[in-house]
Amino acid sequence: MTATSELPFDDTRDFEDADRGFVAALDPGAVKDGTGRVVWNSDAFAYLKTDPPADTVNPSLWRQGALCARQGLYEVTEGVYQIRGLDLSNMTLVEGERGVVVVDPLVSAETAAAGLGLYRERRGERPVTAVIYTHPHFDHFGGVMGVIAPDDDVPIVAPEHFMEHAVSENVYAGTAMVRRGMYFAAFSTPVGPQGQVGMGLGMATSSGSVGLIPPTLEITRTGQEEILDGVRFVFQMTPGTEAPAEMNFFLPERRALCMAENSCHTLHNLLTLRGAQVRDARVWSRYINEAIELFTDEAEVVFASHHWPVWGRARIVDFLTEQRDLYGYLHDQTLRMMNSGHTGIEIAEEIQLPPALRRAWHARGYYGSVSHGVKAIYQRYMGWFDGNPAHLWQHPPQAQGERYVRALGGADRATETARGFADEGDLRFAAELASHVVFADPDHQGARDLLADVLTRLGHGAECATWRNFFLQGAYELDHPVPRTAIALAASMASALSVTQAFDSLAIRVNGPRAWDEKFTILWTFTDLDETHRMTLSNGVLIHHPGPKDTTADLALTLTKPQLLGLLAGKGLDGVNNEGDVGVLTRLFAVLDEPDPDFRIVTP
Repeated sequence: MTATSELPFDDTRDFEDADRGFVAALDPGAVKDGTGRVVWNSDAFAYLKTDPPADTVNPSLWRQGALCARQGLYEVTEGVYQIRGLDLSNMTLVEGERGVVVVDPLVSAETAAAGLGLYRERRGERPVTAVIYTHPHFDHFGGVMGVIAPDDDVPIVAPEHFMEHAVSENVYAGTAMVRRGMYFAAFSTPVGPQGQVGMGLGMATSSGSVGLIPPTLEITRTGQEEILDGVRFVFQMTPGTEAPAEMNFFLPERRALCMAENSCHTLHNLLTLRGAQVRDARVWSRYINEAIELFTDEAEVVFASHHWPVWGRARIVDFLTEQRDLYGYLHDQTLRMMNSGHTGIEIAEEIQLPPALRRAWHARGYYGSVSHGVKAIYQRYMGWFDGNPAHLWQHPPQAQGERYVRALGGADRATETARGFADEGDLRFAAELASHVVFADPDHQGARDLLADVLTRLGHGAECATWRNFFLQGAYELDHPVPRTAIALAASMASALSVTQAFDSLAIRVNGPRAWDEKFTILWTFTDLDETHRMTLSNGVLIHHPGPKDTTADLALTLTKPQLLGLLAGKGLDGVNNEGDVGVLTRLFAVLDEPDPDFRIVTP
C-alpha cells in the first residue's frame, strides 16, 4: 500500500539512539495485577527481533515495531531516566535533591509501579517527590497510583484545563471511542506477524488499573518556572496541538528538552481514527517552531513521552525542524488545494511530501497518516460536506448497500464483481463493494469471507499501524461474534467529574422520543460545593445550569457531590434531603438509555 523502496533502511541511527543509555530490562517482561492476571507482556513482541520481516507486515512498520518493542530503564542524560516499552507511553524520571520527579506515569498503576521498581533497583530507593502530567490523555496519567498514593503530600503539576479535558472524553463520547479503540489497537487479533505489530506510537496499552489524582499546581504560561525537588523546570504551553491542554518543558541544568507528545518518531494524528476533535496542524507547527526558538540553543538532548531521544544540537534542530515542517506543509498544502476546488479525499490522493520529509523515518505515518491527516485538516475548515449536492442526502449504509446490490444484479453477482477487483489488485474498491453486499445481506457468507480476506490483505500491506489494526479487527469481526467490551469509569475518574459534566452525562443518555411528553424541574443544592443547579426536562432535552434565578422546582435535593455520584450509580436517596415529588427521579431515570459498548461496525 505504501511505497517503501526510497526509504533508507541502511540508516541505523534510530537503533543506536533507541539502545543508547540502556541500563536494564524488566525480566521477565510480563506485569501482573494483584490477582495474577497479566496486564502487560513485552515478551510477546520478541518476534520482531527476527530478520527479515515477515511478508505479512509492511517492512517499514516492522522496523518501527522493532524499535518500539525495546523495553527497560534508559539513561537520557545525567539525572534523567526513562522507562520505555512497559506501556504505550514512556515514564520519565528526573532525579532531584531528595528523590525523583515522575513525568507521565503510564496507563496503569501496575506498569508504573513495575517501572518505578526497575528504576529503584538500579538507582536506589528514591521517594517520588513530584509528578508531572504533560497532557490529559490517559496513557500519561492513568498509572499515577502506582507511583504515589492519593494522600501523599507531593506536588502534581499539569497544564491549565487538564482536569476538564482528562474526564470530558469519558463523559461525552467515551463509549463510542472505546469501541472504536478496539479497532485502533486490533484488540481481538493475536500478537504476531499475522496480527498485532504495535500501534506505531508504542506497542499496546496495558490493561491494569487506571486512576487519576487531580493536579495541585497548574502551569498557565510559557516561561513559567517551577523548582521541583531542587530541579528547575521551564515550561512551554502548547494547547491545541496533540491535546487540547499540553505542555513541553526544559531542564536548563540538564540541557534536556521534553517535547511531551508534540514531536515523536512518527507523523502523529491530526484526527485519531478512534475518534476525537480535529487537532490544529497550523498551531502544532508553530509551537514546535517556538520550542526551537526557545530551547535549542542550550538543549543537548530532546526526548518525548513516546519513542527514543535525539542527541546533539544539530540533530535536535534537524529533527524538530522536520517535525515542524511536516505539520506546516500538510496544513498549508491542504488549504492551497482546497481553495483550488479539491475535496479532502482528492487532496489525500494527490498531496506529496517533499523528498526530505518522505525519507525521514520520524515523519512516516506509523500512528497518523498523510491520508487521514489531510482529510482531518479539510474537515476542520470545511466540515463533512464536500460541496457536491449529490453527496448532500445520501442513503445510510444498509439502504445504500441494498441499492448497489440491486443495481449489480444481486448479491452473488455483486460479490463476484468485488472479487474481480480484488484479483486485479484494487483492494480498496473490492472492500467498498463487498461491504455494500454485507450491509445489504449480512448472512451472505461469500461476501463476508471476501471482505474479511480483502481487509486482511489491506492490513498486511499497511505502513500505518492503526490502519493495519482497523483492517485486521474488521476482518476478525466478520468471522467472529463482536467481542464484549467492559466500560467502567474508574472511581477516581468519576470523582473528578464536575457537577456540570455529571449532568451532561445524563443529558446525552436521554432517549428523546421517549421523553417528548415529560416535563419537570429538579433543584440540586450541593452543600460541599456551595453550588445550586437547576435541571429541567422538556421536549426531550435535559437542560441544566448553575446559579439559577428561579428556584421553584418539582423536586428539591440537598446533597454533596459524592452523594450525587452515588445517586447516579443507583444507590438511592439515603442521606439526601429532599422536598417535593421524589417520583420525578424515577421518571428521569426511566427515559435514560444505557450506552451500547458492543455496537457493530463492519456489519449492520
